[in-house]
Amino acid sequence: MSRGGHNKLPLSVWKEYFELRRGGLKGAAAARQVGVSTSAGSLWFIKAGRMLLPDKPIDDRYLTQDDRITIAEGVLAGRTATLIAEEIGKHRSTVYREISRGWGPDGTYNPWWSHNQTILRRRRPKPEKLRTNPKLRAFVNDKLKQRWSPQQITRHLARTRAGQPAINACPETIYRGLYNGLLDKRTARLRTRRSRRKKQRRGIPHKNAIPNMRRVHTRPREAESRRQAGHWEGDLIVGKGQASAIGTLVDRATRYVRLVHLPDGWKAPEVRDALIEQTSDFTAALRRTLTWDQGRELYYHEQIEELTGWQIYFCDPHSPWQRGTNENTNGLLREYFPKGTSLTPYTARDLAQVERQLNERPRRVLGDRTPAEAMRRWSRELAYC
Repeated sequence: MSRGGHNKLPLSVWKEYFELRRGGLKGAAAARQVGVSTSAGSLWFIKAGRMLLPDKPIDDRYLTQDDRITIAEGVLAGRTATLIAEEIGKHRSTVYREISRGWGPDGTYNPWWSHNQTILRRRRPKPEKLRTNPKLRAFVNDKLKQRWSPQQITRHLARTRAGQPAINACPETIYRGLYNGLLDKRTARLRTRRSRRKKQRRGIPHKNAIPNMRRVHTRPREAESRRQAGHWEGDLIVGKGQASAIGTLVDRATRYVRLVHLPDGWKAPEVRDALIEQTSDFTAALRRTLTWDQGRELYYHEQIEELTGWQIYFCDPHSPWQRGTNENTNGLLREYFPKGTSLTPYTARDLAQVERQLNERPRRVLGDRTPAEAMRRWSRELAYC
């Protein structure tokens, strides 16, 4: 065989060699059986890293060794990732990711090396980064003490420690460190004050008592695109013993917040009257749609629509992500109105002050503009129309 000829053999020969090795055959015998020299087989084995078998069966959702061999054949033949994905029955994004990270040490896509690396990444348990890296643990402790969120810490590390995986940490790593006691409980804490993971329970659907609901799936396309102000999401944050509440409204496009004072309670008639009265300064163009959950406080939604001009839409049961902007805003508001405390002492002036602080805080999603600036820009555009 000419020098380097073993690299020009079809992948089917490589596959047969590795299947023989995986079956327990010695390197020299496997090489002899497929018709290559012992040194050629040894070079294949070295390029693959080593022969690894998964500790447990791999789910069909993931790529198998045969899938990776098919990808390698497709790459050599010059086929696109879309065609390869159709051939192995996977999404093209899966193939794109596999090709981008499956390059072996020699700079070529090696399906055996890639498969071995995948098995290594899957092995558990892995050492916890925050336990084994005091420098990273001290950094996370310090930032949590300054009331940074885990997501902000992760982005900061990715930006300032690029190319240093040992000093990077995803948000879940930080959350686990908090919940497992790896961080200083006295100073390092979440802004929500939560010290343990909230249980994720799926509710049991029940017949809703709100008549004539308009479902969120029928909401106009303009509301979904977030390109037009006047499409709001709303909810209540409830105080200790469910004895008090504050209404929260946030515009989907500008993230502008309006807090609704509810001094007389938060049953349906009080919420109806407060929404109508305390949003009377909104122009008609800023009262397009309002998305709410299926709380009974909006029982009189038809009356609210008639008197304000809003089109009110209701989310599916137990689907807070359908009004995720409002959920995020309520999380920010809990820094001012902690859970487990009464909301009765807060006056309308107090709510206006909190509202002003949030609306004058720059937001990354707005290109570091403030919600107030974004809303003023929309108001000017509407005035010219």
